[in-house]
Amino acid sequence: MTLSDAPTGQATPAIREADVLIVGGGLSGALLAMQLLRLPGARRIVVVEPRPELGRGEAYSATELGHTLNGNAARMSVEPDDADDLTRWLQAHIADGGWPESAVQQVPVAELFPPRGLFGVYARQRLAQAQAIGEANGSSLSHVRDEVIDLQTLEQGVVATLRDGSQWQAGAVVLATGMFPAARTAQRQSSGLNAAALDPWNVEAMRALPVDARVLIIGSGLTMVDALESLSQAGHRGPIEVFSRHGLLPHVRRQPPAWDDFLSLAPHIRSPLQLLRELRRQCALAQAQGIDWQAPLDTVRVHIARLWSQASDVQRRQFVRHVRPWWESHHHRSPPQGDALLQRLLAEGRLIIRAASLQGVDTSGPRIRLRYRGQTEAVWVEGDGLINSTGIEYDWRRVDKALPRQLLQRGLVLPGNLGLGVAADAGGAVLNAQAEPAQRLFAMGPPLRGMWWESTAVTDVALQAKALAGRLVAL
Repeated sequence: MTLSDAPTGQATPAIREADVLIVGGGLSGALLAMQLLRLPGARRIVVVEPRPELGRGEAYSATELGHTLNGNAARMSVEPDDADDLTRWLQAHIADGGWPESAVQQVPVAELFPPRGLFGVYARQRLAQAQAIGEANGSSLSHVRDEVIDLQTLEQGVVATLRDGSQWQAGAVVLATGMFPAARTAQRQSSGLNAAALDPWNVEAMRALPVDARVLIIGSGLTMVDALESLSQAGHRGPIEVFSRHGLLPHVRRQPPAWDDFLSLAPHIRSPLQLLRELRRQCALAQAQGIDWQAPLDTVRVHIARLWSQASDVQRRQFVRHVRPWWESHHHRSPPQGDALLQRLLAEGRLIIRAASLQGVDTSGPRIRLRYRGQTEAVWVEGDGLINSTGIEYDWRRVDKALPRQLLQRGLVLPGNLGLGVAADAGGAVLNAQAEPAQRLFAMGPPLRGMWWESTAVTDVALQAKALAGRLVAL
């Protein structure tokens, strides 16, 4: 590879070097850097992230207290070997006068649902502690506020080109690009929805709406719950109409008692259909004993990666087509505060949920018009505001951003199962268009959705970060 020719009379910019370059500095990238910094040895770690702070990303840059984690503190530790780490950190933080609003929840600290912005503070503190350990061992961590727009692999490393034209060469590069929220991500085949829609987390933009505005929301998952909270914070008092294909709402997350890990005792369960049947049976057993049905469901998480990876393509497609909506509503549950708001709006009659599919968006008139198809025919509905709450875009082929587009076009990455993220081997090395594992290009977190299905939760990402750090150091 050669650098682009510099103009006559100007020096060709030097390629800067790193041992490990991490593309993305949200939670995934920060946790990988944290694990690398803790390991013995001296290494230069560079994280390319346009945001001013590492560790926050899309999920934990929220500033509103009402935008909380979807899991309680006991489920959200960034330490894969210490499930109580966040709980202890919160205890100390609250004791020092931080987050006084936590007293309203009136539950033990382990059962609190912290604001996402506060979780970002926790993640950044743990990264800073790791950085101090790394510096004592001769390692360094650099944050480059820019965006990687292209990668090229060489025998001795990978060269990353940044938007400002600068280049870095590293012995290993990790795609820790995090999530692409559908509401904030340009689509290659766009319906025009985002051009007309409000950001679900932008409270200031919602304050510009009339207080009694009729708001239309596409999607009924957890992002919709966030949108309701944003509208509430903005002082909205008007009607809200939600459209989603199945009309399913997230269940509220409760704290069920322990349940036997039935999948460990049933090695014959290997397909999604077998899992679904046994899970229904276990939930019925729990309810017959007066135990919350969420107890058996919560034991499944540790087995999801294994079950998904060993399923056939046909079985995966069947799961996504027929089971996924119910899986999402039961498994990805709402925090109690968000559910309380949702139930209040339903009880007041201000919130209406419609099982319908979006057919089109018309913004040519004074009001926004949506065309949707219900059970019978397609109809138009008008509103004063529109919110895209369709969740996360995992298909890199649909994401209109420079890096995914370049990597796919040149065959450096292969789309993952069902087009979800990118394909990789069990250790995170990405597969190229010929399904060959890369020697120096890796991925972790949400880009591995197609490989593990659940690859976004804090505990999942923390475990991946620890394992990948060990592989990178060995490399």
